[in-house]
Amino acid sequence: MIGWLLSRLYQLFGWKVDGKKPDLKKYVIIVAPHTSNWDFFVGWGARNVIGFRPNFLAKKELFKIPLVGFFFKSIGGVAVDRKNKRKSTQIVDQVIDLYKTRDEFIMTITPEGTRSYSPKWKTGFYRIALKAEVPIVKIGFDYATKTVFVDEPYYLSSDMDMDAEIEKFKDYFRQFKGKNPEDGVK
Repeated sequence: MIGWLLSRLYQLFGWKVDGKKPDLKKYVIIVAPHTSNWDFFVGWGARNVIGFRPNFLAKKELFKIPLVGFFFKSIGGVAVDRKNKRKSTQIVDQVIDLYKTRDEFIMTITPEGTRSYSPKWKTGFYRIALKAEVPIVKIGFDYATKTVFVDEPYYLSSDMDMDAEIEKFKDYFRQFKGKNPEDGVK
């Protein structure tokens, strides 16, 4: 019932989805541009329209707020400590383990790592997809057209150059205008 209501509200506010959920049980979703806290609500609405429930990473401080933490956990949130660099490698390994031990698992990651402009993307999504042997699905938020674009799964291989592939991903996301376009992918 709540999913149906959220889908209707999403459409009432003029948002739509272009593309469909991949017919796969495991993949990494990367979302960009990530320029505003409103992106959370756009993504939450889109997942109800699309009809799936991917997990997502969020800073652990948000999970310490009683109702917010409960809410985030209930919709698939996974708390991460972004301040400890050593733990970021552990997070990648933990997410890879989740892919290897579950029959179905979808993780959403914002490779920009922040709502501000970031010329250098975080590479965890790439390392997770490669080591877990799952494809990457690109989802673009375009506030100019109020459309969430879902692309086809993209498979990596160990002979690919990570930096070159990330540049290709950035090229794809440059076409979309975030809520704060000055902070988008450049």
